[in-house]
Amino acid sequence: MSEAPATGAFRSLRVPNYRRWYAGSLLSNTGTWMQRTAQSWLVFDELTDHDARAMGLVLALQFLPQLLISPWAGLHADRADSRRVLLVTQTLMGVLALGLGALVLSGAVTLSWVMAFALALGVTTTFSAPVRQTFVASLVGDRDLSNAVALNSTAFNAARLLGPAAAGVLIAQVGTGWVFLLNSLTFAAMITAILRLDQDRLHPRERTPKGPGQIREGFRYVRQRPDLLAVLLTVFLLGTLGLNYAIFLAAMTGTVFGLGSQAFGLLNSVLAVGTLLGALLAARRPRARLRTLYAGAAIFALSSLLAALAPTPLLFGLCLIPLGMASLTMTTTANAYVQTMTEPRFRGRVMSLYTAILMGGTPIGAPLIGWVIDTAGPRWGLGAAVLAGAAGACVGLLHRRRLRAEPGG
Repeated sequence: MSEAPATGAFRSLRVPNYRRWYAGSLLSNTGTWMQRTAQSWLVFDELTDHDARAMGLVLALQFLPQLLISPWAGLHADRADSRRVLLVTQTLMGVLALGLGALVLSGAVTLSWVMAFALALGVTTTFSAPVRQTFVASLVGDRDLSNAVALNSTAFNAARLLGPAAAGVLIAQVGTGWVFLLNSLTFAAMITAILRLDQDRLHPRERTPKGPGQIREGFRYVRQRPDLLAVLLTVFLLGTLGLNYAIFLAAMTGTVFGLGSQAFGLLNSVLAVGTLLGALLAARRPRARLRTLYAGAAIFALSSLLAALAPTPLLFGLCLIPLGMASLTMTTTANAYVQTMTEPRFRGRVMSLYTAILMGGTPIGAPLIGWVIDTAGPRWGLGAAVLAGAAGACVGLLHRRRLRAEPGG
């Protein structure tokens, strides 16, 4: 008699291996958000005279590898021992955080050094991301994969609430260098969690043997799947034009409402509340469905429009809650759908393409949004997010009949 499928929003946490992974991931993500906050402050306030272009360049260098080397990273994810790759990449990230912290504390740090470390972190993350995402299936199996992906998002967004707040206090008390050093310790928590996994309880996956033309084979697989193409197009629109929160919030806070950094931090936390709520709702869904993705796109467009028109900071903040929920619903649903509907032997290559499209759009979209804001104003900049959500919903409408015939449609 087969075992009845587990139910509930937190059912994946019943798996011991996943509990260990989740705890390590929560600590590691918190440290990552602390480092992001400290890095931005280091560049913006300590190494330059509030130079936003320098911040943009550092971010571009950090995300550029996603565009350039993701296909090779995805193929490596399909071929390699996932656990070993994760141990190596987490160690390298910890060393990078430790090195940058040492440079800051010694007084030797320069903008060029920060850019070099950002690029190195981007390369390491590019190889880590597809393995980290596909490894979840080895922890819980395909049956609970959608739930595990959603719970990963709760850890990420809980860290998004905790990390920047903790970094703000630490920067004021002890400086940015110690924040980088503390982040290096959080990688030790993730490494410990990986080492403590019970390998006998991991779900085996098919590893791709070496052979010619395997990157082209991955692209060809995606081209033959109209449902995956539609999801990736929606993700591209969202990642390029819709998820530039740092720019939107800073411009609305400082330029439109004339408020300072305290209000900026508060609005970031309000947005994080929305994304955390969205992650918890996603965890309750038994599986990822395309109709959820495109409904999220429509709500994202409407919420962005209301935020752009909000006359007061209070109303603007209230609009950020459904905006965060909708954006998280889209990204979590897209991630879970792509993983569960992709053949295991192609999963690493397809997830690397997914990550490249979602994160690699930042170097393209951020300068464009900045230009729109400088030229027409912050409210028109938010209009780009409205267009991204509306266009994503239109993708669903245009492919409705064809996608209905696909699995999960």
